Amino acid sequence: MSLEVAIHSQARLGEGPRWDAEARRLLWVDIEAGELHLFDPRSGEDRAIALGARVGAAAPTREGGVLVALPERLALVDLDDESVRTLVEIPHDDSMRMNDGACDPAGRFWVGSMALDYARGVASLYRYAADEGLERVLSEVTISNGLGWTPDGSGMYYVDSMTYRIDLFDYDVATGAISGRRPFVAIERGAGIPDGLAVDDEGGVWVALWGGGAVRRYDPGGNLDRVLEVPAEKVTACCFGGDDGRSLYVTTASVELTAEARSRQPLAGSVFVADVGVSGPPAQPFAG
Repeated sequence: MSLEVAIHSQARLGEGPRWDAEARRLLWVDIEAGELHLFDPRSGEDRAIALGARVGAAAPTREGGVLVALPERLALVDLDDESVRTLVEIPHDDSMRMNDGACDPAGRFWVGSMALDYARGVASLYRYAADEGLERVLSEVTISNGLGWTPDGSGMYYVDSMTYRIDLFDYDVATGAISGRRPFVAIERGAGIPDGLAVDDEGGVWVALWGGGAVRRYDPGGNLDRVLEVPAEKVTACCFGGDDGRSLYVTTASVELTAEARSRQPLAGSVFVADVGVSGPPAQPFAG
């Protein structure tokens, strides 16, 4: 697996890569810089839209524009004039912010929160659709992170980072209901903290390891079968993209690195890409 730099960005907290198949571009965010990025791999252009607040996640939409998770609300960004329209307020105070999010196979947006001081058990996981509103699905979460669905849509993977686990739920696509939560994979201490994830077309789960400098793939049975080393310690998330779905994009962070660590990791904060030998689906657009 050959890893290359796709965007030499030096992002403070690069996160949430999502491949927009309709526009043939990569969406990603720099949470701490408050920026939504749109990267065109054909031209190499990486457009940044300043949103004026931490942005935890982004998703393409069926109607155009990009859905973003801002600290206290979900909003729609108009890519023509860069205006921001609120869709729904999040019922938490300014000690919290939104974090990772993704759309399910029906186009509902799932997104979680976290406390700015990393307080345990005070965050939540939400589900949002325009005709259903915002619903809190899980509470007593610490750092809501990776989300993904099995290829047949019958299961949902989820990471609450400080559990050091990827969990698996039974999933009802028709209703968005989850049930039967159980551990899928436990990440050993010292290997890094599980962060964002992506599910490939064979049902393998790729998880970024914050502090671990790697992305791991677990097969559908939960067995570790490959490791992609990344030249940045703080690996945050990954997604499949490209016209053939075979490009794994990987985001990283440079936030809170010491001067010595920065000298050892000059590519920290970059977005990387690799052909990992398997394809994966693009981001499901938000249905509205």
